[in-house]
Amino acid sequence: MMVLMSVDATQQQIDDVIQLIKQHNLKPLHLPGDEHVAIGIASAIPPELREPLTLALQALPGVDHVVQISRPYKLASREFWRTDTVVQIGEVKIGGNAPCVIMAGPCSVESREQIFTTAQAVKAAGAKILRGGAYKPRTSPYSFQGLGLEGLKLLKEVSDQLGILTVSEVMSPEDVEKVAEHVDILQIGARNMQNYALLVAVGRSGRPTLLKRGIAATIDEFLLAAEYLLHHGTKDVILCERGIHPLDRTYTRYTLDLNAVPVIKHLSHLPVIVDPSHGTGAARYVPAMARAAIAAGADGLLIEVHPDPKAALSDGAQSLTPEQFSALMKELERVAMAVGRCL
Repeated sequence: MMVLMSVDATQQQIDDVIQLIKQHNLKPLHLPGDEHVAIGIASAIPPELREPLTLALQALPGVDHVVQISRPYKLASREFWRTDTVVQIGEVKIGGNAPCVIMAGPCSVESREQIFTTAQAVKAAGAKILRGGAYKPRTSPYSFQGLGLEGLKLLKEVSDQLGILTVSEVMSPEDVEKVAEHVDILQIGARNMQNYALLVAVGRSGRPTLLKRGIAATIDEFLLAAEYLLHHGTKDVILCERGIHPLDRTYTRYTLDLNAVPVIKHLSHLPVIVDPSHGTGAARYVPAMARAAIAAGADGLLIEVHPDPKAALSDGAQSLTPEQFSALMKELERVAMAVGRCL
């Protein structure tokens, strides 16, 4: 539910609306706008309370009208917040009319030399954020699981020395504080999109968060996962489309759902980026899907880059070389300009 105040509503009238909402043990959110002030109710409203509360609010001086939010998610809905959310971390902005932001780096942090070499290359090519996994969820218990704390320390070191932001996955609630101490953006991977204990812990951290869509998740389920983060305190949520379960795995790892970009932008105010590396699983297809994602309106990309993909300890088949990434960045600049954006 959202209460839209009249253009000439006084502060006392706004306070009266907020107080009435609190009296019903609901959580009001003050949402200032260009013309109207709105007060949103993010809490679940009991069915028996919805009609009498609506009538009581409409009767208050200064109230223009009351809007019922039809979506199951509230804080993530464009019905609730009509202007695009712009996530700002340092000098980098993601979303709205900001330039498209490229996040790039290896699937896993493997060594100091590897992460520094990659970071220098992707930054030189124009990437603003370095990605790198310190903790890796792997299908096989015998696969490389990441360097853990050592990997986090390397990400912190390279960030401090090169002046580049970092993003890395957190896999358990117990690790949230530790990961947050070392990187700028917490990533919730596709396998953990509906790990509700993790969503709550990351939300309570208040840290910028990159949320990946699960491979079998509907768009509503994806946005409800984002709702957990927003509800528990994280305002800076970035959504990432990275492929859904395919009908045919002969040629690509997943089906990259580029429909999701304009659909989510219609339904939600949150920024949306695309991961063409996981979406295809094959380096040869990454450039085409990266170009298509920018053309579809994505606010950025998440691309895997490794100095020697054949020797990578994880996901080498979908990783670009630094030379391939540099060439792609030049192509992406032209595509972005063609659709009224820039990198």
